[in-house]
Amino acid sequence: MRKLFIRKFLLSNRMIAYFLAILFFLSAMMIGIALGTVSVPASKIIQIVGAEIFRFSTNEAIDPMYSNIVMNIRLPRVLLAGLVGASLAIAGAAFQGLLRNPLADPYTLGVSSGASVGAVIALFFQITLPFAGLYTLPVLSITASIITVFLVLLLAQKIERSIKVETIILTGIIFSSFLGALISLMIALTGEELRQIIGWLLGSVSMRGWEYIKIIFPFFILGSCLLIMNTKELNALSFGEERAQHLGVNVHCRKLLILISGSVLTGAAVAVSGTIGFVGLVVPHFVRLLWGADHRHLLPLSMIIGGGFLILADLVSRTIIAPTELPIGVITALIGAPMFAVILLRRKERSG
Repeated sequence: MRKLFIRKFLLSNRMIAYFLAILFFLSAMMIGIALGTVSVPASKIIQIVGAEIFRFSTNEAIDPMYSNIVMNIRLPRVLLAGLVGASLAIAGAAFQGLLRNPLADPYTLGVSSGASVGAVIALFFQITLPFAGLYTLPVLSITASIITVFLVLLLAQKIERSIKVETIILTGIIFSSFLGALISLMIALTGEELRQIIGWLLGSVSMRGWEYIKIIFPFFILGSCLLIMNTKELNALSFGEERAQHLGVNVHCRKLLILISGSVLTGAAVAVSGTIGFVGLVVPHFVRLLWGADHRHLLPLSMIIGGGFLILADLVSRTIIAPTELPIGVITALIGAPMFAVILLRRKERSG
């Protein structure tokens, strides 16, 4: 009887967690679309989205100004911010679980720096791949991030054959610093492209329409589905590789698959928005603190809350000193750094 009560409580608690996460995401979307230089009433947003996307008939006439603001400016921007935030958060949660380290995220492992180098090379040399076209930037960004992951693992193996978690993180930091210097060198050599590259590196989802959503969406679906399919293996790996192997997990194969999936998500996010820090570090910590470390729920919840968090961060970036916009990476750092410090202090208090 007691076991049944506990099981029902946990099930209802998870349902509440998903309900609150989805409510937070949808509320963030509505606020992000409604607020700006011209405020759009929530009723008008629902009416416009219903008529334009779901083809619902309406008796009221839709104001063309509101329709243009919602469909061509704010809705694609909000959706893009949500996809980027979700990608970075789920990748960060997967990397933390895989490496059993709360400091692991796409930035500390050098994945984001690798993706940035690939994107900057595309912008610097004005490269357009004949087979990729519109997808040239994410393809080069993802390719560079995957190459970086393999180089990090290769160097970590050379340093220590057992490839300990600490060695991977330290190697990732080395690569991140080196690739950061390489980006600085390319910026120093640029002429007319300087403004575009620096603006992109600071992180933004401004002035990016539906075509950018088309760029990130297939990579988001692929990467997130692969990670969610490996949640049980992540649970096993979080107890150590030897324990996971005893439980029947193909450790080498699963580790590579998780790293590549996280690299795909990070590369696609960096390609469309530039470098945005702290989302993949803070959001998984926050979710883990509230609803536990079970990756079957940690990954999807991190994805939903990460999307909502970045939508709100983008809203702050474009309204706090309107009409001027701040880079979204600045806002996430200003919010994320103190939040991360508080989380670490609370963890220390609990362990003490």
